[in-house]
Amino acid sequence: MPEMLVDGHPARVALFVSGGIAAYKACEVLRGLQKQGCEVRVAMTRHATELVGPKTFEALSGHHVTLDLFCDECSPIPHIELAEWADLALVCPATANAIAKMAHGIADDAVSTTLLACSCPVVVVPAMNVHMWENLATVANVETLKSRNYLVVGPETGRLACGESGIGKLAPVDQIVSATLYRLRARGDLSGKRVVITAGPTHEPVDPVRYLSNASSGKMGYAIAAAAAAHGAHVTLVSGPVSLPEPAGVGVVHVTTAAQMLEATQDAFATADAAILAAAVSDYRPEQAADHKLKKAAEPLDKISLAENPDILATLSQSRGDRVVIGFAAETNDVLENARKKLASKGCDLIVANDVSRADSTFGSDTNRVTLVSPHDEVELDCLPKEEVAEAIIERLHEMLEPSEPAAEAAEADQTLLMPRTGAEC
Repeated sequence: MPEMLVDGHPARVALFVSGGIAAYKACEVLRGLQKQGCEVRVAMTRHATELVGPKTFEALSGHHVTLDLFCDECSPIPHIELAEWADLALVCPATANAIAKMAHGIADDAVSTTLLACSCPVVVVPAMNVHMWENLATVANVETLKSRNYLVVGPETGRLACGESGIGKLAPVDQIVSATLYRLRARGDLSGKRVVITAGPTHEPVDPVRYLSNASSGKMGYAIAAAAAAHGAHVTLVSGPVSLPEPAGVGVVHVTTAAQMLEATQDAFATADAAILAAAVSDYRPEQAADHKLKKAAEPLDKISLAENPDILATLSQSRGDRVVIGFAAETNDVLENARKKLASKGCDLIVANDVSRADSTFGSDTNRVTLVSPHDEVELDCLPKEEVAEAIIERLHEMLEPSEPAAEAAEADQTLLMPRTGAEC
């Protein structure tokens, strides 16, 4: 069994089970965490015990289940003991009622009182009826939790217990376990920082059913957004059209064209500390998109006049001030040479260069082989899963946002050696 350690001991997860029909899934989540080397203790609401018996969780966890503040035979102050023991609090499932209590600081049972006493990271996994999830009160409460750096996982769209279909279904067990481990690993070193990230392709319409684009899957950008959120950042992900689940704890703005991506990215960057521009933005768009489907026989597509799209990386770099801007260079030849040119011409702080002609780092692959190119160094990474590449990029971002004193002095002394920061095109 792999060990998930925090400060030298097995990671301690307090699992809070509230009274939703998905409570039975919390048993699978508990077992999934144990397989990763975590120690799990459970607290349940009274309504949750109507759905799954406390003895089930006692048998699975090997620990007493906290149910009451005043009739607990194992502790005179069970809520404080459990809150201080935990490295992370996981609320699964989180009903609309549990979310409302957390958002407003209500402490009227063992679960809500313990959560109020927790100073550790909190992961919230909502599950409820679609109308309850979409109610403006719930929407506001979830946003409140996100603003406090709670990691919200799901919900999914699907068939619900009530027979309706819609959003409100508990996230998959493996996703819940993965998000919990991510938050346990995170040091919170980006807490209080706001980061905007772009991902995926853009679609530039030729007519209502055709468009110009590329093969970007968005996997790299989504992995970076998940990693930044796990490190405590407030993340806005501006995403082109992709078929990926939204990362937990991340605000996603969906766009289609390069112009829309530029506008959304500029809006988010206005209050951000950094931008990581991983999207594969289309360089060109049709000058005039037809308002109807073009027919082959009547309107042959042998010629399409193209116009250049806005350069998002150069635009943000020109207005960045003391903020950090990281760009990507997807190349098929002369990778490092082209990355160096892009770094100089765009005026950003770092270029992540990768060779998309390789099977292990092409669009859509689950791995990537990149080199981090800055004005003063080049760091080549091994071929790694995109999640690990994302972690390396976020580690570098942290160094750039919080440079050590010697590094800051060295950077100041080397100003004359730095490449120029201009807005010129490659």
